[in-house]
Amino acid sequence: MIARPLVLLAALGALLASAPADALTLRDMLGRTVTLPLPPARIVSLVPSVTEIVFSLGAEARLVGRTDFCDYPAAVRGKPSVGGMVNPNLETLVALKPDLVVATDEGNREETFRQLERLRIPTYLVHANRIAETVDLIKRVGELTGRQAEVPRLTAEMLRRIEAVRRAVAPYPRPRVLYVLWPDPLIVPGRASMLTELIDVAGGASITAGDGDAYPRFSLEAAVARAPEVIILADHSTGTSTAGRSSPEKWQRLASVPAIRAGRLHSADLSLLHRYGPRVPEGLEMLARIIHPEAFR
Repeated sequence: MIARPLVLLAALGALLASAPADALTLRDMLGRTVTLPLPPARIVSLVPSVTEIVFSLGAEARLVGRTDFCDYPAAVRGKPSVGGMVNPNLETLVALKPDLVVATDEGNREETFRQLERLRIPTYLVHANRIAETVDLIKRVGELTGRQAEVPRLTAEMLRRIEAVRRAVAPYPRPRVLYVLWPDPLIVPGRASMLTELIDVAGGASITAGDGDAYPRFSLEAAVARAPEVIILADHSTGTSTAGRSSPEKWQRLASVPAIRAGRLHSADLSLLHRYGPRVPEGLEMLARIIHPEAFR
């Protein structure tokens, strides 16, 4: 009667003894449990922001794959690409033999997550819509890559620059700002977008801050009715000074809008303002100079 429990205990002891000492059980930014037998040595990033963070922490040796949209820093182009964020090539991805894939619920498809699950490839999901969440993400990537020691240096410098912008614009009135992510249909940053927070820190008042979720559609009539004093068009081009897909001429015809009357129609680098990574302060500084040029003379 005693022998069976003893056998079971012995079997359990053997199982525990054989389990990897470095096994990790993590919780990603969506609250999902991710279990890894060992710290990941081969990571595929489907998120441009995460790719930038990996390089900023000096962990690029662990990055074995990225998407076509992971284009910064320039050295990332030496890493194999698995294609786009929406439809990555799973055959290419599997061939890279990743220990972990880092993905996002904003830009990657749920179908991709399900396929990776069927292939038994651990997937860590990230999500950041606030500056504080960006700092949290950097800490998490530091833990995933074994570069925790580099995190305080990187995040402290980011927060220092962000606070410097906040102080610089504090004495000035807040102009009404319209940020146009996409012109047709008109897509703008809403309540849940980090852009809304960045515009606020940069000393502006987003006229779409109370609307929808992260990026709601908006009507041109509603935008005109809210009389923006500054209009910023997201620049979808790469390496040029044009406004990409946003046409300035369309907006310049709206002569009744205060921003147009004052000559305050601008374009801004999309890659700086839509990636929650180490370059957030750079994007914020660009925004602040557009909204409050008088604060940076």
